Amino acid sequence: MSKETDVRILEVRMGFRRYSYRMPMKFRGVVGTRSTTLDVAVLAETRSGKSAWGFGSMIMGSTWAFPSENLSADETLGAMVRIAGRAGEIVKSVCRDEHRHPLQHWLVVEPLVIEDLKFVADTLELGEPIAPLVALVASSPFDAALHDAFGKANGVSCYEAYGADFVSDDLSRFLDERFEGEYLDRYTFDKPREHMPLYHLVGALDPLTDADVETRLDDRLPETLEEWIAADSLTHLKIKMDGRDSAWDVARVLSVNAVAESSASERDWRFSVDFNERCENVDYLLEVMRKVREGSAAAFERIQYIEQPTHRDLAAHPENRMHEAARLKPVVIDESLVDYESLLLSVEMGYSGVALKACKGQTQSLVLGAAAQKLGLFLCVQDLTCTGPSYLHSVSLAAH
Repeated sequence: MSKETDVRILEVRMGFRRYSYRMPMKFRGVVGTRSTTLDVAVLAETRSGKSAWGFGSMIMGSTWAFPSENLSADETLGAMVRIAGRAGEIVKSVCRDEHRHPLQHWLVVEPLVIEDLKFVADTLELGEPIAPLVALVASSPFDAALHDAFGKANGVSCYEAYGADFVSDDLSRFLDERFEGEYLDRYTFDKPREHMPLYHLVGALDPLTDADVETRLDDRLPETLEEWIAADSLTHLKIKMDGRDSAWDVARVLSVNAVAESSASERDWRFSVDFNERCENVDYLLEVMRKVREGSAAAFERIQYIEQPTHRDLAAHPENRMHEAARLKPVVIDESLVDYESLLLSVEMGYSGVALKACKGQTQSLVLGAAAQKLGLFLCVQDLTCTGPSYLHSVSLAAH
């Protein structure tokens, strides 16, 4: 049964902003120096005529969402921009005539955006298919804006509107029969946590100490890990790994650990290691973990979890099972997580956790976060390249 709180979308606005990085950032072996952000505003109206604008924003992360050996960075970014524009048209078309909860709106919108990928690839003559992950990232600001507008039109935080009083379908509509009679409010906080640990990204190019700096920027901001630790009282570090050079990977973890210890030995340090799916196989990962432990038991113990070590296409690489690695540390999927089926497949293949990202959509993050909790998986939120409003969105997601 529909609710009086359900909304339809009256208007959609969007625009892009482009930024240059203060310092280069390395993803998947590719060095990036700039980014493009999509900002979205939608006007939602309830059945009783209450209306409000909602906002969403996200970086068009083509480097990690749409890696390609054949297309340039401009071509993959251009495709994402085109997909975003068409996603806006889809939202205008299918969300105008029927009142729904945002979760239900996105259940209709997301498949249409994914279905549209072939048209975009053919129109732009890319010569290769576009993966569903690209559609999730490109359309995520619209989803965020829809949830935001829904909450504002009803005079509540959207996180207070995920129970049966607001949503007419339970979670079995989005997942499976195991979730009959359950709603998102069982798996989320209606009020945000007041304090959370924040991971600081240590990129593959980032200087750790003053000796690593060739030329200083001298812009009054920290430039080395040592300086960031002092400036921001860091306790959690996300270490970008190479995935193709085990000696470098081991040395990087040990070096980061040494800087952390020398800078603030009294802190309860936690690390995550992110291979960005570049490990050829699980044996590579196991070797790196073994050598890190041999080099420093403390560094190994401080590793809280491992992110996406091998190829994102789980079905195409059934040999990459994570059972042995997951006995050492939680191993979480990131690029692989695109829907409930991929989550279930990852569990079958030995993954023991998931990394949620606001850039894959508010709806998917919440729904798959609920599924992960029910399955007893390690759960984290990772959106460390988000800036401005997209950063606030990611933090809000983690806090709830």
